[in-house]
Amino acid sequence: MRKKSRVFLVIWAVFATLVAAGLIAFEVLRIFGKTSLDSKSVTSTPMLEQSDEQQDSATISSSEWEADWVRYNGAIYDYNEDIKTFLIMGIDKTDEVIPVAEGTDGGQADGLFLLVLDPRTESIKVIAINRNTMTDVDIYDDHGRYMTTTIAQIAVQHGFGDGVEESCEYQVKAVSKLFYQLPIHGYAAINMSAISTINDNIGGVDVVVLEDLTSVDKTLKEGEQVHLMGDTAFTYVKYRDVSEYKSSDKRLLRQKQYLKAFIEKARVKSREDSSTALDIYTSITSYMTTDITADELTYLVPLINEYEFDSEDIITLEGTTKKGEDFEEFYVDEVALYETILDVFYVKIG
Repeated sequence: MRKKSRVFLVIWAVFATLVAAGLIAFEVLRIFGKTSLDSKSVTSTPMLEQSDEQQDSATISSSEWEADWVRYNGAIYDYNEDIKTFLIMGIDKTDEVIPVAEGTDGGQADGLFLLVLDPRTESIKVIAINRNTMTDVDIYDDHGRYMTTTIAQIAVQHGFGDGVEESCEYQVKAVSKLFYQLPIHGYAAINMSAISTINDNIGGVDVVVLEDLTSVDKTLKEGEQVHLMGDTAFTYVKYRDVSEYKSSDKRLLRQKQYLKAFIEKARVKSREDSSTALDIYTSITSYMTTDITADELTYLVPLINEYEFDSEDIITLEGTTKKGEDFEEFYVDEVALYETILDVFYVKIG
């Protein structure tokens, strides 16, 4: 009996040691992930402009003023350097990710969302960007050489480049510039056909259909509550009738609705099964281009699970849609954009 007890104790000690080593390794990986993310924008802040009138009315001396402070409507704001921001792109391609020849075949970014994690308030915000937002887009020739910058729909920026890392970097640059050189810590570009796989990995989501889509899926009747699975989820998030005015605006509303339902469902499932995020990640690897590393993901997943998030935390940029010569054009309300940046990325200090 004593011998059996000793064997049991040895086995238990080995098991406990392995568990402890695993936990330590996990925490070490999280630390490396946080350090990696912090280093990506340690010296970078948005470049919000201040009028001469605002600067002249400042009550703080120039020696006290800090470089990342902004004065707006008589108040002073300080950039929140703890925030982590990621650009999530839905690319209008239905096959696996493969490099393409330099040119315009990289695929357009039909879905653009900034995922913002704030450790200070332990909250999540998502900023939805209309794919037709008119902004600076860099033009490259078939050899990848920069040619010029023009005003165009922001979604076309990803089309330039190699369809993988280069195209993503172009898109990140365009979004960052739209947001006054906002630091972006990482990106994930996912071909839209992966939606079905991602959706089904969490068991699907429930939505009330926002518009009649029975022409493409008989189950998607306006006002009906449906459980989205497989191709139906893909259709609900991706489809739009390009001949219909403001179809992109309507699709963005569906995407916002779906994203809210998906995040809520994924958070519940991830709390029940800690491997959920990794399962999703590995299931769509061939459909995704990302610069988010494994250690960074290890750091981020617990935050996403724990931080506060509700429907009010999905923000849509205000603006006006107009019919252009060939395609719809969305013009951001610059005042509303400026105030959104202050509200999400800054802390009022005076």
